[in-house]
Amino acid sequence: MPGEYAGRRLKKVRKHFRWKKVTWLQKRKKLWLKSPLHGAPQARGIVISKRTVEQKQPSSGLIKAVRVQLIKNNIQVTAFVPGTHAVENINEHDEVLIDGVGGSQGGSIGSMSALKYKVIAVNGVNLKQIMKGKKQKPTR
Repeated sequence: MPGEYAGRRLKKVRKHFRWKKVTWLQKRKKLWLKSPLHGAPQARGIVISKRTVEQKQPSSGLIKAVRVQLIKNNIQVTAFVPGTHAVENINEHDEVLIDGVGGSQGGSIGSMSALKYKVIAVNGVNLKQIMKGKKQKPTR
């Protein structure tokens, strides 16, 4: 244990090592404002193009994704399209709602490198409901 009069030094050390914690660092530097969504959980955007992204090693395969231009700030991001043949329900110039994939510290998951966002709705209709055939995608 430190000495009886070591309070000032302990406080100083604790203050210094706060910056090693990721959550404290993100909070103090306001890093959520530097992300494309600007701290929002979801964002709407217009589909610019469909594309495939290769997986990281050792996995092999093509991940179906779309390039989306966000409406709020015109930043372009690549969003993963979850589900088998789900990318067939998305056309260019459709309005999609994107959400974070859910990786640690706002990052990607598993072998999907650089894909931080996923599509959850197309033209205001949930993508899962379109896939199950419960709802039809409205045409624009």
